[in-house]
Amino acid sequence: MAQSVLLGDPRYFQIKAGANPHTRDFWGRRKQVDQKVACAQWRNLKETLEGQGVKVHVLPAVPDLPGLVFPANAGFRFGNKIYLSNLNPTRAAEKEHYRQFLSNLGFAVADFPVGEPSEGEADFFPAGDPYLFTYGRMERPRWVFRLGVPPYRRVYGFRSDLQVLETLRSIATGHEVIPLELVQEAHYHGDTALCVFGPRREYLLAYLQAFSESAQNVLRQRFGDRLVPLSETDGRQFAANSFQIIVRRNGEQIPVLLMPDGLTERLYQGVRARGVIPCPVDVSEFLEKGGGAVKCMLLDLGEM
Repeated sequence: MAQSVLLGDPRYFQIKAGANPHTRDFWGRRKQVDQKVACAQWRNLKETLEGQGVKVHVLPAVPDLPGLVFPANAGFRFGNKIYLSNLNPTRAAEKEHYRQFLSNLGFAVADFPVGEPSEGEADFFPAGDPYLFTYGRMERPRWVFRLGVPPYRRVYGFRSDLQVLETLRSIATGHEVIPLELVQEAHYHGDTALCVFGPRREYLLAYLQAFSESAQNVLRQRFGDRLVPLSETDGRQFAANSFQIIVRRNGEQIPVLLMPDGLTERLYQGVRARGVIPCPVDVSEFLEKGGGAVKCMLLDLGEM
């Protein structure tokens, strides 16, 4: 049994829909991906995972489906079943590719009820025994006028709706599900603002500014001194979009946190102080152009 993840081949990675704030420039124009840089960074992430003993499964690229490079949104594993997301309309066509690939890996695959928007483990993940569920206000993507330069702005909205909560509770039987409201569109998924890590996965990196005041209070109350607040500098650089792996060496289990490159040394030191080795990985082309870093680029398949 080995820790396993799913990555998406980046061959056709581009900005097609511009569906989150990171995909557009100051004037609202869709950004252009440097394919050579993106592919090199993706290979380095894959090799880093494999070099630490993680089994990597690669979903083949499909023309016109560039979002396949961000499989964290595809669904989540609970038990031996994977529950497929009702993806954002710009990515809905990806679902059947995930279904076929994951079924071929031997997983039972289930669907969310029709009409319940959700985006998988990007918004639903364990934090010890309870699960955290992040959601936000659903909006129709559109341009709206404003006073300023430019005289318009893009409305994006969020990806998982509060109405999904009861379905999640019915799936995660025996576990508390804690809802947390996101309010910053730049952090449109919870895994861009929260990351569970630690030798016993007892700590929580949290960019609190991404959440409503009531959600911030819940996080402080539930995690206490196990909460590691992120600075604005690290939070906006998607420090929480990290992924912990367990490296086995000489009979020891060593937690290693794969993190976006370019974070503050203070944060890296804080991770080390909690018994975890930080491992920076440069995925800047995916973050700056697509709005996803390390965690967005993989789906956690657990041990296989």
